[in-house]
Amino acid sequence: MNSETTGFITSVEMSDDLSSASETCNGRKRKRGAPSPHREAGRSKAAEEGEEDEETPTRGHSPSVSVLPDRLQQPITPSELTELLHYAALGQTGGVKQPSWCCLQHQKRVKAVNVVLVEGLTQSHFYQHFLALRHLRTSYSTRVTFTPSATNLASGIFSGEVPEPDDPSLFQRPGGSGRLPNALRIHPVIAQFGTERRGLTAYVLTQEEMIKKHFPVKGMLGFEDFLCTDAVDCVTDGSPLYGLDCEMCLTGKGNELTRLSLVDSDGKCLLDDLVRPQNRIFNYLTKFSGITRKMLRPITMTLRDVRLKLVNLLPSDAVLVGHSLECDLVALKLIHRHVIDTALLYRKEFGQKFKLKVLAESVLQKLIQTEETTGHNPIEDAAAALELAQYFIRTGPRQVVELHLETLWGSTIEEEPSESEFEPEPEPEPSLRFADILQTLGQSVAFLGKRSDLPLDLSNQEWHNSDKEVAASFRRQKKCPFLSVLQFSSLSDHLRRCPPPPREHQRAILRDMCVVFAGPFPAGFSERKVRRLFCCCGPVRNIKMLTTTVRVHAEVEFELLEGATLALEALNGLNMHGQSIKVQRPVHESMLDLDLTLGALMADGLNARRLYVKFSPGLAEGARRGLALANGHVADGSGAPQLTERAVRDAFGHFGPVERVVLPATRGKRARHAYIQFERSAARRAALDASGRREDYLVCPSLTPAHLTSWDAGGGEERTHAAHTGSQDQEMDLMLRRLDRRLGKLFRFLPEGTLSVVVLLGHASADDRLPGLCLVEVKRG
Repeated sequence: MNSETTGFITSVEMSDDLSSASETCNGRKRKRGAPSPHREAGRSKAAEEGEEDEETPTRGHSPSVSVLPDRLQQPITPSELTELLHYAALGQTGGVKQPSWCCLQHQKRVKAVNVVLVEGLTQSHFYQHFLALRHLRTSYSTRVTFTPSATNLASGIFSGEVPEPDDPSLFQRPGGSGRLPNALRIHPVIAQFGTERRGLTAYVLTQEEMIKKHFPVKGMLGFEDFLCTDAVDCVTDGSPLYGLDCEMCLTGKGNELTRLSLVDSDGKCLLDDLVRPQNRIFNYLTKFSGITRKMLRPITMTLRDVRLKLVNLLPSDAVLVGHSLECDLVALKLIHRHVIDTALLYRKEFGQKFKLKVLAESVLQKLIQTEETTGHNPIEDAAAALELAQYFIRTGPRQVVELHLETLWGSTIEEEPSESEFEPEPEPEPSLRFADILQTLGQSVAFLGKRSDLPLDLSNQEWHNSDKEVAASFRRQKKCPFLSVLQFSSLSDHLRRCPPPPREHQRAILRDMCVVFAGPFPAGFSERKVRRLFCCCGPVRNIKMLTTTVRVHAEVEFELLEGATLALEALNGLNMHGQSIKVQRPVHESMLDLDLTLGALMADGLNARRLYVKFSPGLAEGARRGLALANGHVADGSGAPQLTERAVRDAFGHFGPVERVVLPATRGKRARHAYIQFERSAARRAALDASGRREDYLVCPSLTPAHLTSWDAGGGEERTHAAHTGSQDQEMDLMLRRLDRRLGKLFRFLPEGTLSVVVLLGHASADDRLPGLCLVEVKRG
């Protein structure tokens, strides 16, 4: 690699990812299949997760947002942004589903939502002035293109309607009116789950609940040597249920596994194995386990063996169901993130639990664990627990309680006075507007910015004439509102007072970064031959031949920054017909800080584990050695095998686990370059160190963030020179530095657990449309 690239790599500190979910907590791994979209989305946050803090066992317990891989390069709309805000504020307990474009983990730990709308700024501004926006580029780990709109986004946030929940009481003020009989209103099941039927995700234990109930959880003390299953970050209501039950005996180390049974959602037994404990058995507990010395004498199956069989049977989105399931998982020394415990579904007061035998008889009318049998049958118990969970989900908590109130809980529903005796006034239809719902639930909302027509009570609005006043007023508040929307308009006002350069100017500066000048070429060297030569480094957008009376040069514009970077490394000094060609970047005012910008892009959190590779069989090594290329026979690899994900994984997988391979391809054309995202930044460094030894790939650090399809998404019009507007660029640079500092102070003021969203609104008009940018992060302590 040339000095332009390697100098920055060595100076940038990149943290390794957290261990993948397929690893044991002490570092052992097992084989796994292709990762699911939700798993990949969760992994994109791993590099941002820090060390443990005092309030949570690991940072992984904090809320985090990650874009689904198949949505990375699709702009989000204002309505999709409000999906995230609704889910962050209300969650599944409010009947709101996960956003369609991202995954918000640990939503219940979100303490507040803060949105800053920056008018007048576009995505092009962000990358054109990348160095000036230090806070925005380093503090926000999620970045996605935003579709500009002519409508008022602040108004849309407050007035957007939340989907109507199945249970209308969810959006009633605590302590508000309800028609539930007293016996139901105070019932522990109703208090926990409400009254309406919901999908299975409503009953999956949260991580906080698992810790409280002593389930094995990754990162918690005492579970360091437990195996972690390859589970997705978020399950859905369509995820499969599996019933599980274990039998144990007493050894010198306590209870150890002697039998494991697993049934699928149809009750079919998938696994039923006896297991030989590692330590000496003191008591077989035959009365409960049914296990005897004779049964275990020929058994060679170990805990490690049976655990591997179980993990290989479970899909990544499996939900395990059991009765007091924490005991089974501890015996298995297994960590699984998604569980439903029937002992906690059919709950009693004061933390007491029903026996599985009692629930099966009262709810399912089935007899299990009878006196006629010796010990428990784990297949029978696993199937009973699974059926109890399915019945609860299918029937709904209210009907379950009403049908079994007397037989299980020993209560009855007393007849209450009729409604006619009270003659209540008719209640108004509850509003489903986002701001109204939050206020109904007792949460505070606020808007700070220029005077605007908003569907919000004036007492919740503060009008200010400048961004400085908006930020200062917000930071003076004693308590941060639960939902706050701040509107920054100073830049937009400035741009209206001082007409900006043509819209093409923003794109021109970005495209200048992808340009190299090359030459001199041999006489008669055509544009077609130049294109074939430079395509070995990356997709070429445009070539302009610069022919004088003596020599031939060319201006080559790539679609990606990586293409220009590789051209400087691989083709500068290339010998053609005894003549060495020179490849260099343009030199003018807008390019003076390009080396610093490239360094910042390499250090960008979105690129920390990504690598750009260009498939150029035969040419890569030849270009490095400066071998002569025959006139008319410049190899571009057109006859070479097609680049595939498998080929890339095979070529680079030995450097470390590959999380994802992206093969950008134009319709009708096969992919010639790829982006590799490793699970650990160390693997990326190893691949870069070995790049000089590869004969079929040209390699450089990723410079283009994953949400961009090309460095300039503005279109294919002819590039215009941008140097004459340098003074305006410097003024904009100073204003953006001031804005960035202001946003940094505001971010530091937010309480821990706040979902912070900054939206550069972009530009939308009848004549032109420039995309904006949405940055998302959850504030951590």
